[in-house]
Amino acid sequence: MGNIFSISISCDGILSGCWDCTVGQAAYPCKLKSNLHDLQTALEELADQKNDVQRRVENAEQQQHLKRLDQVQRWVSRVEAMEAKVSSLVRDKDNSTQKVEKLCKFGGGLFSNCKTQYKFGKKLTKLLVEVNALQRRGVFEVVAERVPAAIMYERSTEPTVGMDSTFGKVWGYLEEEQVGIIGLYGMGGVGKTTLLTKINNNFLHTPNDFDIVIWIVVSKDLKLENIQDSIGGKTGCCDDTWKDKDYLRKAEDIFRVLKSKKFALLLDDIWERVDLAKIGVPIPDRQNKSKLVFTTRSEEVCSRMGAHKKIKVECLAWDRAWTLFQEKVGEETLYIHPDIPKLAEIVAKECDGLPLALITVGRAMACKKTPQEWNHAIQVLKRSASEFSEDFLIHKRRLIYCWVGEEILDEYDDITGAQNQGYDIIGTLVNACLLEGREDYVRMHDVIRDMAMWLACECGKAKENFLVHTGAHLIEAPDFEKWKGVKRMSLMANQIENLVERSICPSLSTLFLTNNRLKMISEGFFQHMPGLRVLDLSENKGITHLPVGISKLKSLQYLNLSQTGIRDLPIELKALDKLKYLNLEFTSKLNMVPRNVISSFLMLRVLRMYDCGSSDDILFGGEESLVEELVCLKHLDVLTITIRCVSAFKRFFTSLNLLTCTQVLCLESFTCVSSLDISLLTNMKRLDILNICDCESMEDLKLDLVQDGAAAQAPNGPCNSITMIKSCFHSLQRVSVYECPKLKDLTWLIFAPNLVTIDIHDCPEMEQIINCGQLSKVEEVVEDLSSFAKLNNLILINLPQLKSIYANALPSSYLKTIVVFNCPQLRQLPLDSSASKRNIVIEGEEDWWNELEWEAEATRNDFLSSFRNLKL
Repeated sequence: MGNIFSISISCDGILSGCWDCTVGQAAYPCKLKSNLHDLQTALEELADQKNDVQRRVENAEQQQHLKRLDQVQRWVSRVEAMEAKVSSLVRDKDNSTQKVEKLCKFGGGLFSNCKTQYKFGKKLTKLLVEVNALQRRGVFEVVAERVPAAIMYERSTEPTVGMDSTFGKVWGYLEEEQVGIIGLYGMGGVGKTTLLTKINNNFLHTPNDFDIVIWIVVSKDLKLENIQDSIGGKTGCCDDTWKDKDYLRKAEDIFRVLKSKKFALLLDDIWERVDLAKIGVPIPDRQNKSKLVFTTRSEEVCSRMGAHKKIKVECLAWDRAWTLFQEKVGEETLYIHPDIPKLAEIVAKECDGLPLALITVGRAMACKKTPQEWNHAIQVLKRSASEFSEDFLIHKRRLIYCWVGEEILDEYDDITGAQNQGYDIIGTLVNACLLEGREDYVRMHDVIRDMAMWLACECGKAKENFLVHTGAHLIEAPDFEKWKGVKRMSLMANQIENLVERSICPSLSTLFLTNNRLKMISEGFFQHMPGLRVLDLSENKGITHLPVGISKLKSLQYLNLSQTGIRDLPIELKALDKLKYLNLEFTSKLNMVPRNVISSFLMLRVLRMYDCGSSDDILFGGEESLVEELVCLKHLDVLTITIRCVSAFKRFFTSLNLLTCTQVLCLESFTCVSSLDISLLTNMKRLDILNICDCESMEDLKLDLVQDGAAAQAPNGPCNSITMIKSCFHSLQRVSVYECPKLKDLTWLIFAPNLVTIDIHDCPEMEQIINCGQLSKVEEVVEDLSSFAKLNNLILINLPQLKSIYANALPSSYLKTIVVFNCPQLRQLPLDSSASKRNIVIEGEEDWWNELEWEAEATRNDFLSSFRNLKL
């Protein structure tokens, strides 16, 4: 036998491997047709889904001026990439089908097509899974968000003298991932805000990847919704529905925007823990890499805020403090007299290293070049700041009247001179940064208030001279034992309801109880306040009566009862014979003032009775009796008054003194009067505000252009009269006309050259503001009429018959706002193309705006950005 060659091979491994390969590969070919069909269907659905999303995005971007979300853009890009990826498989359905059918044939042996079938089938299945996943991810409730006007703002600031090392430390922590919350704490005025401002500005000037930097001043009266509104405005959340949302929905909106951003939130001056979760702010941490930096006076607040780093901002060392103070005073002043450096050094030391105090006090002293002037400046500080409380705005005029009551401004016999002096003092303090001015209002920074209180007393005994608990949430007055040595007291903005204890206050000269919840003042409360000069009870709606004991305030010169619920005045008020200022404005429930009370205030300089009472019978005998009493006030310089009786109106204008001193006049509820001759008003040289309201029968406001018979007889009489009247309403700045259903025009307004605001509401028969026919007659005889040259605001609401405002284009130099609502027949505005450059805001209904006619299409286009949709 020949050689026998045999090999023993185990078949288990081979068979097992072949079976797995065969089954695994066969599973894909078996589903090739169905998977390809499913892939085509899914891709078509995904394409439809993408188109729907893109239409929503385009609508949001074009019509709502929103910006698409990053996650939406990423999804669209992935869908487009998937479409390109699949296109090679499904571009030609027939070829794909043939390929599938070819692959599905097992000709050529088990192993010849196994690998190709497996790869193609696996790829097809994977693509189908990815397409399905993209479909699931493409469901978006929101596709775009409002774009904030700016993501970072630079803020003006004082130099951070002596704070470079502290700033460097803070900025170093901001660059550490594990530090998300930083608290800066220290005493008031130490420079925390200045330091935070420098941090804010450094985000602008240093390369970083923060999406948005938000600065918010929190202050003592923490209101989460105010913080939400600030954040909402800066992140684009504030839309037309924002104001109607509660804080929970606002928090959701804020969180939705900020969770996808790297933000830096800077909170200035917090006094207690701010709950970020309630506001909607994501907690800064290592994951989101956002930052929170805040300033506070309390290290405890730093802990409650969960600060990862707490940094104390220290006062300046003496050498740096003295250098800063000298810099602000200036060498010329500092060394002009040998006594001044010593005085300056003492003042600088008393500032105790506080940068803000050093800067503001130094600036105040910079123009004081004699020791006497320095002493005078200190006296100004003593007098000017005593009434202020932190973060409270006060009207300049109100402050000046308090000074008059305190006899601080007693150089002048008339109120005008005192006002001018008061405004001059306020201007000086604002320029020296001792007060912060906002149009007609001022406020005092808390550090400057502290300094003023120190300067205002002898030997640093401010606590004995002043008692200030403004906005302290008090429900009852402080212990009356503390009142005894106090000179000036402010309990404004609390929740005090009753003043029942007798207080012995021989030194008290000023008492502010404004904006409480007063309901009752006991009879003996004012019994022992012989020196009280200023008493402010305003904004206490719950108080209906004054105690008879108020007659004990023999020194009282200033009494403010405005916006109270007072129903009557006690006859005993007559005893206040030194009264110089009495404010009864907006006391709508006042129904009785005893006869001879008003006329007994013979020293009265300011009487404010605008919107006082609800009828013409607030005095026994009606408004005519009131006018008779007003005539007796020979020293009256300022009067605001509402007149509801025609006979009182006529009597009023027989008094030259009343005509001269009236600054605000309201003519209300004139009945059975179809025409009113307002020529009488031409003699009111100081009339600032005129309101005419609720005169149902009034059809015409006449202006008698011919003043006397001689003018009428003269050939050019009317012309001369018109020229004379041209400047007769020179002081008038605001005119409001409400609810006069028969008035058709207000042409006489062309003779008020200094009007700032015109406000007309609910006059259904008003056809023209300025009658074109009458205007042309006036222009024929008067050159350079200068009508509306200073107009800021024009407000027209509910005037369904109004067709014309003014035949000429309004001067645009000062024009800021035009509001038109429910004036459907008004088709033109008195504006030309030059006004579009003045950033005028035009508010109105969108349908009305779309129907407006313009001198040219280009003019309309110029004003497109000026329009704001108004919904009342």
